[in-house]
Amino acid sequence: MARSTVRNVELAYDMAGEGPTVVWGHGLSSCRANENDFGVLDWARLGATGRLVRYDARGHGDSGFTAEPAGYAWDELARDQLALLDNLGIHRYTVAGASMGCGTALHVALLAPERIEAMVLLIPPTAWETRRARVEIWEQVAALIEDQGIDAFAAAMAAMPLPEPFRGRVEWRESFERNARGVDPVRLAGVFRGAGTADLPERDRIRTITVPTRILAWSGDPGHPTSTAEELAELLPNAELDIASTWDQFCTWTEHTLDFLARH
Repeated sequence: MARSTVRNVELAYDMAGEGPTVVWGHGLSSCRANENDFGVLDWARLGATGRLVRYDARGHGDSGFTAEPAGYAWDELARDQLALLDNLGIHRYTVAGASMGCGTALHVALLAPERIEAMVLLIPPTAWETRRARVEIWEQVAALIEDQGIDAFAAAMAAMPLPEPFRGRVEWRESFERNARGVDPVRLAGVFRGAGTADLPERDRIRTITVPTRILAWSGDPGHPTSTAEELAELLPNAELDIASTWDQFCTWTEHTLDFLARH
């Protein structure tokens, strides 16, 4: 693990491999360690195809925490990513990420289109009209953590239905609960409250992103509805979409990503 100071916060990152660069952004409340425990992609295989940069976003994992909620808006996280890549001397790359990392990627592509070769967007989150209800949920989650602690948060999350590909697979839920209990409650409440400031770019702006894009979504998850993924596939002029509703379909995501990177 290495560290780099960007925009008044220290970010922890890993960088390995040589060749075309892929930069990965994780989801809300996750981090590199969580994704190593139970990730959506096979990092070893992905890293074998070129240079892979993974980092903990501000407030997550081993990176520094800032208390101001506006710092966790996805366009601000996009500025963090670009500053980190400046420090690493990386100009052109494929931007990729899941959920919050997906939102970050879209903002990166608009802030610095000359730097982006392609995009890989996993489980696009609630956006636009459906985002407003989610903002209220994140505020409630932050208040729950502050008032009752991590155990109450983990119990509340455990009561929620899993996305369709993971139903009946207890290891996914166990991984989430294990990692949730290892997080500082002040930091966790802060990033959930900050998530209330975040949204995808406006639709008209997304239509201007012309780089090749692979979208991978799963069904049965209100926080990552297939409607967002389907609309992004329509808005982005050069996008491919796959939706997983079973475990076997989910297990093809690494192959889909490797094939896409090989072509672009």
